[in-house]
Amino acid sequence: MLSFKSLNPLFLILALLLPLLAMRADKPLRVVFFGDSITQAGVGETGYITQLRGMLKEKGLGDQYELMGAGIGGNKVYDLYLRMDEDVLAKKPDVVFIYVGINDVWHKATHGTGTDYDKFVKFYEAIIKKLQDNNIRTILCTPSVIGERADYSNQQDGDLNRYANAIRDLAKEHDLGLVDLRKDFQNYLVKNNKDNVEKGILTRDRVHLTEAGDKFVAEEMMAGLLKK
Repeated sequence: MLSFKSLNPLFLILALLLPLLAMRADKPLRVVFFGDSITQAGVGETGYITQLRGMLKEKGLGDQYELMGAGIGGNKVYDLYLRMDEDVLAKKPDVVFIYVGINDVWHKATHGTGTDYDKFVKFYEAIIKKLQDNNIRTILCTPSVIGERADYSNQQDGDLNRYANAIRDLAKEHDLGLVDLRKDFQNYLVKNNKDNVEKGILTRDRVHLTEAGDKFVAEEMMAGLLKK
């Protein structure tokens, strides 16, 4: 009869690790969506996070992902940075989607505030660094629209394009996933907004999503999440 001491040390290590690895494999990936009021509404009955959960379930992937929202209305990029320890890192996520930028641009016109471009980039990069330091898979999202006119005549189109380009550059520089909602929305509206209306296609008020808009975002988020 073999004694415990006579067993190969490597075998013993493997025997101890296998149950732990099996437990890890069974654990769903925890995904946090980090953003503003669009993400805050995303956990509602028809919100994009709720719809994404249903889409994953339909694909037989529901048990593989745990989706969580971390959105607060009115937030800008520096708000996200200041609350990320408590609202994101404390949840120990495996994946984080950063979806911010609308208020950084929009509030320049509506509140006389917003976020200057250079500060936006610095705070955004600081968020990325903190997530990477915690070995969290990070997926960036460009801001979608402030107005749905398909001929690019919305007041903030220029700024939105500039801030979206910065996010694209950060994704490339840091080798991160990208959900290019700005591009996706624009392509959809060119095809589907023939009357060039400023709201009512994917948004109810030029910014916040209709149920169809939430479905559209959920589909794009799912593509980003499942992309290897």
